[in-house]
Amino acid sequence: MAWLLIDNSNTRTKFALGDAECLGDWRAVLSTADVSRESLASITERLEYSAVIVCSVVPDKATVLREFFESLHPVHFLGHESPLGMGIDYPLASQIGADRLANAAGVLTRHGAPAIVIDFGTAVTFDVISGEPAYCGGVIAPGLGAMSGYLPQKTALLPAIELVEPASAIGKSTVQAMQAGAVFGYRGLVREIIARIRMELAGCPIIIATGGDATLIARGVPEIEVVDPDITLDGLRQVAVRLFGCE
Repeated sequence: MAWLLIDNSNTRTKFALGDAECLGDWRAVLSTADVSRESLASITERLEYSAVIVCSVVPDKATVLREFFESLHPVHFLGHESPLGMGIDYPLASQIGADRLANAAGVLTRHGAPAIVIDFGTAVTFDVISGEPAYCGGVIAPGLGAMSGYLPQKTALLPAIELVEPASAIGKSTVQAMQAGAVFGYRGLVREIIARIRMELAGCPIIIATGGDATLIARGVPEIEVVDPDITLDGLRQVAVRLFGCE
């Protein structure tokens, strides 16, 4: 029997089915603002699953998810006490975001350790897994959307822009100049953080990117070796295997 895997992030909430072998083909996505009992009922009404595992960074939506599913099936919310398959080398483990723990759990079986998982979402997070393996911390920085959206909000003449690959570093219009600043500047931020982490982490970490802006940014960051859009959901699946076995 499959498990329902839910990644409840700030912008989007992603759903998948998985079992002891792999993630299934079925997927669904909701805007996190639209997560409600009604939308959850609509998405899941035809699904067959025996348990639910959730990573959530949105407390009010976590409450909605818990109240909807707990009367139907066993529900587990990922946290630092979940069976992650690794140790935690972090003083305040309860403060680690559930999505970051899911990424760490996913990287072990999919790519190995040591590793750096970069999740390009509303914020960009860098999660560092040592070769022991152990989750040992990371970095949180503004997401690409925050960088591109700040100027239109705070200036009178600068427009909102579409985030695409810039044609040149020398913009020939206001929009092109802003795209160059956002994309090339963001890649510089990512590369500097990677370099600093490598200086402090033993071994040669594999560097994985995931999240909505991963493909765009990874195109110009040669340090990123793999773009893996499923690492968070598969991390949830790995924890479900340890929790629920082969039921």
